[in-house]
Amino acid sequence: MDLADLHLLLGRQDDITWWQMSIRAALIFLFGLALVRMASKRVFGKWGAIDIILSVIIGSNLSRALTASAPLWETLAATAVLVALHASLAWASARLHWLGPLVKGQPCRIAADGRFDEAELRRHGVGRHDVEEALREAGLSSPDGVAEAWIERNGKISVIKR
Repeated sequence: MDLADLHLLLGRQDDITWWQMSIRAALIFLFGLALVRMASKRVFGKWGAIDIILSVIIGSNLSRALTASAPLWETLAATAVLVALHASLAWASARLHWLGPLVKGQPCRIAADGRFDEAELRRHGVGRHDVEEALREAGLSSPDGVAEAWIERNGKISVIKR
């Protein structure tokens, strides 16, 4: 298949038909699926800051390639580089203790001995309903049974019972 055949099949950046966009859609879907499968299971399972950023950028990149507002092959290559960067940061932050908090954040204790720290809750944007939900998930109906509660690096509230 030569360049003329590829242009016929996939269109050019400045001129694309509905069926060329459809072929691009299938190609980009399969490419995106392959990238996500090659990345760790965590990539979209537990959303951390780098996972959210990667998701937004991948969606933006792939949509631009789909509609031909960006060059197809260059965009796919750049998206693959982003996934590789994400995987590299995840690998490095799992092995370099100092890097983990910079990339993934740090947990923060928001309660001890049944008392929630209102200043910490406000600082992290956690409302009363969020706290009540976390208590219910832990099988508690009131803060009295809480030994500690933490906002984890991914934003989830963990509750340790007394």
